[in-house]
Amino acid sequence: MMRKQTNTLLSALAFAFASATVSLPTILVASDAVAQEQKASEKKTRRVPTLRGKVYEQLARAQTAADEAGNVEEAISILKEVEDKSHSMNAYEKAMMYNFFGFIYYNNEDYAKALESFAKVVEQQPIPEKFEMTTLFSLAQLNLMQGNYDDTITYLERWESLNTGPVPVKNKVIKAQAYYQNKKYDEAAMWISEAVADHEAEGMIPDEGWLILQRAIFYELKQPQKVKDVLVKMVKLFDEPKYWIQLAGMYGELGEERKQLAIMETAYQRGFVNTSADVFNMAQLYYYHRVPYKGAKLMEQAMNDGVLEKNLRNLKFLGQSWSLAKEQDKAIPVMMQAAELSDDGELDAQLAQILLNEERFDDAISAADRAVEKGDLRNPGLVYLIKGMALYNKKQYALALNQLAEAEKHQKSRAMAQQWKQFVQGEKRQADAIAAELGAS
Repeated sequence: MMRKQTNTLLSALAFAFASATVSLPTILVASDAVAQEQKASEKKTRRVPTLRGKVYEQLARAQTAADEAGNVEEAISILKEVEDKSHSMNAYEKAMMYNFFGFIYYNNEDYAKALESFAKVVEQQPIPEKFEMTTLFSLAQLNLMQGNYDDTITYLERWESLNTGPVPVKNKVIKAQAYYQNKKYDEAAMWISEAVADHEAEGMIPDEGWLILQRAIFYELKQPQKVKDVLVKMVKLFDEPKYWIQLAGMYGELGEERKQLAIMETAYQRGFVNTSADVFNMAQLYYYHRVPYKGAKLMEQAMNDGVLEKNLRNLKFLGQSWSLAKEQDKAIPVMMQAAELSDDGELDAQLAQILLNEERFDDAISAADRAVEKGDLRNPGLVYLIKGMALYNKKQYALALNQLAEAEKHQKSRAMAQQWKQFVQGEKRQADAIAAELGAS
């Protein structure tokens, strides 16, 4: 097992242990006089027994074995020898013994036994109040790390029952974490909000992790306005790209699309919009706000840079953006690429419509044929209508009427097909009459 020093443990856990629980040589003394001095520092209402020299020597041996020799097994063996004689030990001595069991097990990454040992520390009474409080707080933190959230809260409340002042911010944050993990979001929201407010009242910046927790809690409570407020604060304090993007998303969820776009544009200008998802979302915003040209340029650049994949979804949306921007010369080749990747005929049908509008009648007919061949069309009659109109413009009236007759079979396109049918029949009669007259002359 990796050997860790006691002071490393304290630093890693951020335990607020007093020197009395950190290092044996510092506090475990063989002198009754020093022990009495420790007693004097306690509240007058709590009389604490002394730590005797014999017990100190054994605990010191265990620490030497663990810290200097790195022999965890020997250290535990020494402590167990002490434990075998615990019937003759007072509460303070037992508490110190279990305290060292806890540290050694923790350093050896045996967290279950560490928790069990530290729990035994606070079972011994009477012990110095400061010692009890620091152990209770450590138990709360360790239980949180191990996912024992109810125990975390229990030990914090025991700590608070001994505390004479206001509840510290760190306690509130740990409580919020425990309640959040237990899905008790209302309680979690209360404690984290108090912690942040207390810290800010002292003119201090809340820890980033606290605000992340607060945001998560409000999200679970389905309070998007509060999530947005936390993100506004996080953007101002930490200026991280992800917080800008998340803030834009929350404005969207709140229906404030203009603010959403403004935040995304600011993020883009600062180089924060650089993932495929963010690029696509921003292009959708431009499309929604009727500025598709910007969205299309953004997507085109991202595809050229390799940020955005040239897949069906992206090519389809790029083509639609160019089309809405009335840049049909750019929309058509993109829509053709997208249609080649599609298994159904919908994109070919859209492409046929665009080509008809651009008076590219042969290409419109080809696209309409591909649409019919692929099938799975939402409005199949429209494809026949487009093809009929293209054939009419090519003056192929008989073929156009055949296609319009097909369009007439479908309810969605029936009315328009009938109108065009009458028009084309009239044009055909006129053309036939002219042809007959020319042939007779």
